Amino acid sequence: MDISPAHGRTPRPPLRARPRTAPAAVLTASVLLTALLAPTTPAAASASPRPEPTPCPAEVAQLATCYGGQDANGAYYAIAVPRTWNGSLVVHAHGGPDLAEASDPERSPEDLARWSVMVREGYAWAGSAYRRGGYGTRMAAEDTENLRRLFVETFGEPQRTYVHGQSWGGDVAAKVAEIYGRGKHAPYDGVLLTNGVLAGGTRGYDYRVDLRVVYQYYCRNHPRPSEPQYPLWEGLRKGSTMTTTGLRARLRECTGYDLAPAERTAEQQRNLDDILAVTKVPERTLESHLRFATFTFRDIVHNRLGGRNPFDNRHVRYTGSHDDKALNAGVERFSADPSAVRDLSFDSDITGAVSIPVLTMHAIDDPTAFVEHESAYRASLKGASDRLVQTFTRENEHSTLSTAEYATAMSALSSWVRTGVRPTPASIAASCPSFDVTYGTGCLSDAAFQPGDYASRVLPRPGGRHWPALTPAQERRLARLGGVGIAF
Repeated sequence: MDISPAHGRTPRPPLRARPRTAPAAVLTASVLLTALLAPTTPAAASASPRPEPTPCPAEVAQLATCYGGQDANGAYYAIAVPRTWNGSLVVHAHGGPDLAEASDPERSPEDLARWSVMVREGYAWAGSAYRRGGYGTRMAAEDTENLRRLFVETFGEPQRTYVHGQSWGGDVAAKVAEIYGRGKHAPYDGVLLTNGVLAGGTRGYDYRVDLRVVYQYYCRNHPRPSEPQYPLWEGLRKGSTMTTTGLRARLRECTGYDLAPAERTAEQQRNLDDILAVTKVPERTLESHLRFATFTFRDIVHNRLGGRNPFDNRHVRYTGSHDDKALNAGVERFSADPSAVRDLSFDSDITGAVSIPVLTMHAIDDPTAFVEHESAYRASLKGASDRLVQTFTRENEHSTLSTAEYATAMSALSSWVRTGVRPTPASIAASCPSFDVTYGTGCLSDAAFQPGDYASRVLPRPGGRHWPALTPAQERRLARLGGVGIAF
């Protein structure tokens, strides 16, 4: 694989000093100022232009110096180096995927603002917007690694480097760890995965496959009988001009999902009840899941896999409706193209081959990436269980978690890396209140919680109970073939 060379408040002084790493403690103000204002000359010329100073988001404007630019592959990025830097770097992998054709120059500054807690805790932060929109886990992982290299060429080698990913970015960060984080001299020291889509590409979206076909069985309006027909695994036919507004109108027409229950017709209510019961999709995120199963599926199938089908529901038996027999007789069925499954798997399935500490944090009631993704990840890392600690919070959002919990998780991961002492969910939960004194967003960890199997939430396909979906040996074999995966 070709790698190019590379909403918070103004912080208050903590009530007690938090320990820093020994090397960070001896960094003088003059050394830090030199690192910030006079970046080191890279040993070898990079193909990417050097980062340029840019205005910081308001959340970190008083805390850091910010830089931005566009790398040699076209990926926009943002970098923030705290004025009081602890010497370590957090490289961020964002979620999505966004579906714009090109890299979004606003994405990384927005992510920096969203995860400003990392800067407030003293870490330098770097986030790539990736070179294009659309699906491509390995592409996003490569762009993330490229940005780390660009940071090193510009500012020098950090004492420690961590990769953080949220949502689909959790899958991206997990691939960063597997591809670039292995070996004695690997540049990454630890991984933080929050609300991650950790079942991978070939299994992580099966419940959305089920939503797509179950929705159409009841609603018959996506497509309508009068419109050009296409197999539902496409998500949407290639030339369709449907918009998200149009999709929401059809969803309302069929289910009244955004109406008060008293305003729905009896047919709308029954359709809604059946769809939710069969797919186990939360009502409040029904529209966003259907949007993914429409527009992102179209991107995966048409833009990334050349029209081939990676999805399968041949042997799935749907239950929970008012008439399961009729549903299973009438729902659309299809078989996956093995070459499409192979390419999507190589791109985004987890192998479990990690050699550095991995800490995960997941909202128990995450309505988008169900908490059972953590069970899939744990099963995939069964040979590296000593390098995995999983924590869970009593929260019900996907896009963000308690700021105090993020600070706690980063501190626990950093301590694990520095000392070699593996934390426990209980020890992590116990350390949160000291951070919440500063952030005041709550400590919501549930140290005793364990999620059910992935198959308890997502209807398994043949072989779907065995993890990892892609073994390290299979990945190596596919890599040797060449021409496998999703084109960058």
